[in-house]
Amino acid sequence: MAGTTPGTPGTPRVLRAMNDRAALDLLLEHGPLSRTRIGKLTGLSKPTASQLLARLEAAGLVVATGTTEGRPGPNAQLYSVNARAAYAAGLDVTARRIRAAVADVTGEIVGESELPTPGRSAAGVVGQVTEVLDGAVKAAGIARADVRRLVIGTPGAFDPATGRLRYASHLPGWHSPTLLEELAAALPMPFEYENDVNLVALAEQRLGAARGHSDFALLWNEEGIGAALVLGGRLHRGFTGGAGEVGFMPVPGTPLVRRVAQANSGGYQELAGVQSVPRIARALGIDTPEQPYVPVASGLLARAAEEEAGDPVHAALLDRYAERVAVGLSSLVAVLDPELIVLSGEVLVAGGEPLRARVQSALAELAASRPRLVLAAVHRRPVLRGALESALAATRDELFDTSR
Repeated sequence: MAGTTPGTPGTPRVLRAMNDRAALDLLLEHGPLSRTRIGKLTGLSKPTASQLLARLEAAGLVVATGTTEGRPGPNAQLYSVNARAAYAAGLDVTARRIRAAVADVTGEIVGESELPTPGRSAAGVVGQVTEVLDGAVKAAGIARADVRRLVIGTPGAFDPATGRLRYASHLPGWHSPTLLEELAAALPMPFEYENDVNLVALAEQRLGAARGHSDFALLWNEEGIGAALVLGGRLHRGFTGGAGEVGFMPVPGTPLVRRVAQANSGGYQELAGVQSVPRIARALGIDTPEQPYVPVASGLLARAAEEEAGDPVHAALLDRYAERVAVGLSSLVAVLDPELIVLSGEVLVAGGEPLRARVQSALAELAASRPRLVLAAVHRRPVLRGALESALAATRDELFDTSR
């Protein structure tokens, strides 16, 4: 009969599931809520809100967590999402180390682990992944099988046609054509992979400077320079997953780099990458080492941001570096015309507001449109946080679907 098939739009089962999901999302956003408050926020009557909470409590999705206090009348029972209902995990992979974290379904990180990998051979990647994941799982006090979903963040991107990692030749062991199959065989949970800068953008969209924005770009600069593009609320990955690999982009002011994949560099990387900061500083007469690149560059820009008001040399360092950053951004703006650009990564964030303001000013002279530039707001392990947010979104969609 029409209208009685499970899952048909408009049936009582689907309407209940929609109300259930709305209530669960409100509990995640606002924390413990009373039945009356849930009813007001969802527009449900008190009896319907009571039935909803009873249903979710029986399903193990919500738990009673105390009562209201300090208000006239009897105390009301408060409810929260059951943090132990599910767990998700994320990995942040670089050439020197792999970080792992486990979060409960509310998003709280309950276990972390880190595995140094400098000098490791190309073999053993699957073992490294399982080792660091097990470390985070153990720290969380759960079993590996309790993790519902895993998201792995790496530099570059896995080509959807071949399954091979591209744009990240510096990551040994991750280029095997069978790696994804081997990981699938070793891991008990579904997993996904994503570019590390894309995950930073996801973290900023969910938790940081890009909240409420469906169209924005993010520029990242640490060991490499890259970008993430969010269009219509979704990440734009491109045909081979290489959208945002702006480090390879030819730009004025640098020699033309050929065979960029083999060189693992390009014009914008040479112009504004981390290695350019100490070179600019030495040209200005600032005595500085060149390596290790990220700490040296971040330290130089942080000091310049502190002293630029009274020190013309450090002000010049910010001026020159900001112009280099703006040169590449101007090409991005010409193609995408984004509303917002987030400056992220340790090197860009170290320059703080003085660097951001200079990049904004230089970009206004180089680009036809004028997007607003903001500094990233997710500072602690943003790649890992983005991996967790991605894994949690999929976990919640599956767990919170009460229509089945």
